[in-house]
Amino acid sequence: MKRIVHVVGTGTIGEPLTGLLVANKADLGIDEVTFHKRTPTPLDQPKIKDLVRRGAKLCVNDDAREGFEAMDLHADYESEQAIEQASVIIDCTPAGNEEKEKLYNKYADGSRLFLAQGSEFGFGKPYARGINDEVLVRGEDQFLQIVSCNTHNIAVIIENIALKPHGDGNLDEGRFVCIRRANDITQSSKFIPAPEVGSHGDAKFGTHHARDVFHLYGTKGIDLNVFSSAMKVNSQYMHIIQFSLKLNSPTDKETIVEQIRGNDRLARTNQKSSGVVFSFGRDHGAYGRILNQTVFAMPSLHVSEDGKEVTGYCFTPQDGNSLLSSVSAALWHLYPDEVAEKLECLRPNFFGEM
Repeated sequence: MKRIVHVVGTGTIGEPLTGLLVANKADLGIDEVTFHKRTPTPLDQPKIKDLVRRGAKLCVNDDAREGFEAMDLHADYESEQAIEQASVIIDCTPAGNEEKEKLYNKYADGSRLFLAQGSEFGFGKPYARGINDEVLVRGEDQFLQIVSCNTHNIAVIIENIALKPHGDGNLDEGRFVCIRRANDITQSSKFIPAPEVGSHGDAKFGTHHARDVFHLYGTKGIDLNVFSSAMKVNSQYMHIIQFSLKLNSPTDKETIVEQIRGNDRLARTNQKSSGVVFSFGRDHGAYGRILNQTVFAMPSLHVSEDGKEVTGYCFTPQDGNSLLSSVSAALWHLYPDEVAEKLECLRPNFFGEM
């Protein structure tokens, strides 16, 4: 049986994910990469043509085929046919939950894995590479939610400053402010003229970022006391997270630095500008993305005199952490005993320092 990974959508996550998979499919052990484009939009013609040129197979709805043909884009498969033949389906659209009810449940026979991205809360068990791999159950977990890029960042901050050195009960309280870019450089809409504060829609968690990290760690039986806020700034570079952790056991800067150095999911920088860090990803990353889960801004790191309060800033890689977790989850389904080995081909895109 061919190992086929099917990506739904060609947006901020779908396009680079398709490119990443097709460029590394031999090393990842993937026989074929297919991708679905819903609407035949002339503005998207060049990127679709290039994905096809690089080896990805285009899939469209039957009622849209004529429109794609008119743009000289010839589909290899109809959209439902692509799902039926795939081993892993990765939905990178804002309609993952809707498609699950409408279509994916029909093919959930235990032979396929369905993934949706961070906005699709409730799609399945939350997952982030390196945080809760051990809770995935083959044959049982057919639907996974790859948590958002900022949720990855919050999770790895908690793990490496609070939990990993001292145990699962060490975080007394975590508060996070997600300072979000207005839109991605791939998007031409929704830019804002000035910084804009967000609302707290969740009485317990504030915003979905803390809610999602709570449920992510909840899969491991860990009950976190976390709260998050969010705002947007008029930039297209990177999200930034300001964190404030209260710990039950004291720590120090040396211990934190050692944790950062010893983990391939964390990077550190002495730069203070998101523009400089973003530029590093553009010049050295995979399709402009840093695949680490966070980039610690080391000059911002502060530890209180008693060692029980840690504050600082982290840059959130531009969806790179979600891309890597998507690939990791796909490999867990395809090669459950070889995930780390297969991911080695992407190691050049993990950075210790930038």
